[in-house]
Amino acid sequence: MPEPGAVTIVVPTFNESANVRELLQQITESVPARLPCEVVFVDDSTDDTPEVIHEAAKDCPFPVTVLHREEPVGGLGGAVVEGMKAAGSDWIVVMDGDCQHPPSLVPELVATGERANAGLVVASRYIKGGSRAGLAGGYRIAVSRGATWLTKTLFPRKLYGISDPMSGFFAIRRSAVTAEVLQPLGYKILLELAVRSRPRQVTEVPFVFQDRFAGESKSTAQEGFRFLRHLVGLRTISPVARMVIFGLIGATGFVPNLLGLYALTAAGLHYVPAEILANQLGVAWNFLLIEHLLFRERRKHRHWWDRVGRFALLANADLVLRIPLIALFVDRFGMGALSATALALVTTFVLRFVGTEALVYLPRRSSKSAGGSRTARRAA
Repeated sequence: MPEPGAVTIVVPTFNESANVRELLQQITESVPARLPCEVVFVDDSTDDTPEVIHEAAKDCPFPVTVLHREEPVGGLGGAVVEGMKAAGSDWIVVMDGDCQHPPSLVPELVATGERANAGLVVASRYIKGGSRAGLAGGYRIAVSRGATWLTKTLFPRKLYGISDPMSGFFAIRRSAVTAEVLQPLGYKILLELAVRSRPRQVTEVPFVFQDRFAGESKSTAQEGFRFLRHLVGLRTISPVARMVIFGLIGATGFVPNLLGLYALTAAGLHYVPAEILANQLGVAWNFLLIEHLLFRERRKHRHWWDRVGRFALLANADLVLRIPLIALFVDRFGMGALSATALALVTTFVLRFVGTEALVYLPRRSSKSAGGSRTARRAA
């Protein structure tokens, strides 16, 4: 294995065979003379990217390592976390493999972090001296700006002092981050890092976003949806936020419930069995949203059929429990029917949320944590 350098450059790659040789040449020309380095590629490619890296590395004056993942868990962000775990230096610089992040800035990122005694140094397109020139087309610019505004609005405290939370180019002290607490989804690893494991001291340096050297952008509509799911997951870390989102999702369940009731009664079914069947549509709708938006990270603790059964049982128990509660509040405590119904709704909602979290998505005592992603390591 290579000797640790002063900086480990982590480069996640997915089918970047046309770019990696140029990237290594740029690193060779701008980094080693000013800063000892090693480069770790974490590769999820389906093309010959690992072989191209292996050949190009023969001309590099620094160690180059390829970690090829058999299971690309977490997408690009998951690849970065794997690279952080493999890093052998005090400083880790994360950059893309398409040459849009200039390697010449790597020494400045580390030097700025040392001068400011910072744990995180972000290369920003949105401070004086920076530019997003390499973003092709008005659509990508609008999406980038919109995503930046949305994330800073949702996390004003966590992202304070970070003008470009969508940047994929940054330096972080290895001692300032615990890779095990990160749970990335998609390609916005800086956002994940800042929200879950933000260092106390953060600073920025400007950079000009370059044109892609070769190939096409990997940004797709699917990645956009993954980003939104990731935002929801980060925003619902606290129990109170989870409960609010749980309630909002439950409210949306009225739509399929009412549509199903209308369709079944219009078909001639009696309203009582129609209501029971329509309620299952709302339960299914709520389950799908909760699975993918609220408890995505906890689905691994139980089989899907186990989660479905438990969730359906709790959701339907809500109906059975509500009527006796209303009767109790009216007869025992002398409440009016309206106030008793409102209190029963709130009570059963809280019980359903606590039950869902505890009985459906918390890990079982006997369950063992997953053994990590299977990663094939090869020193180039």
